[in-house]
Amino acid sequence: MIGGLIGIALVSLGMVLTPGPNMIYLVSRSITQGRRAGLISLSGVFMGFSIYLLATCLGLTAIFALVPAAYTALKLAGAAYLMWLAWKTIRPGGASAFEPRQLEPVSSRRLFSMGLLTCLLNPKIAILYMSLLPQFVDPHAGSVLLQSLALGSVQILVGTTVNGLIAVSAGTLAAFLAARPAWLRVQRYVTGTVLGGMAVHMATDRSKALAAT
Repeated sequence: MIGGLIGIALVSLGMVLTPGPNMIYLVSRSITQGRRAGLISLSGVFMGFSIYLLATCLGLTAIFALVPAAYTALKLAGAAYLMWLAWKTIRPGGASAFEPRQLEPVSSRRLFSMGLLTCLLNPKIAILYMSLLPQFVDPHAGSVLLQSLALGSVQILVGTTVNGLIAVSAGTLAAFLAARPAWLRVQRYVTGTVLGGMAVHMATDRSKALAAT
């Protein structure tokens, strides 16, 4: 289980450093309206992750109990998803989250609700949980539900911590990276390589697949 927690933490770190709707919104909001606005928006994103996690963990429990062979399909889906993220990160013209949009200032309640909706309206979050969590679950190591909740909680902790640090330092980071485009390229290639390596490992590892059948 410890290995699974470390594995999901590393994958989560690579994924949170890949620009997506949540990061782009948080950076834009922080730069436009300040750190407090970015953190309030982040609390909405956190709530969205928690909702997706609970729903997914209940579904995974049913899948492992009723259709153990579905593990292989989920494993390949997870590997394909990570490989797609890797390509999206390193492809020519890949976007940076630190090229934000300008947003109109809004109230704290709206900041929270917009952060929540940004997360909930991103279907990739559901795909992430459904395809990646099973890679680190051992069906013979106890409750699948509890393992999934623990693994998902690590992902949320890593994602929230990194996004929080980015939100409070968005303005400084944007100015720093704008003057050093080479740093952005290095970050993209390192992140893409890590995600691609994890995708290959997941697709070729048969140990858990055999245990789940």
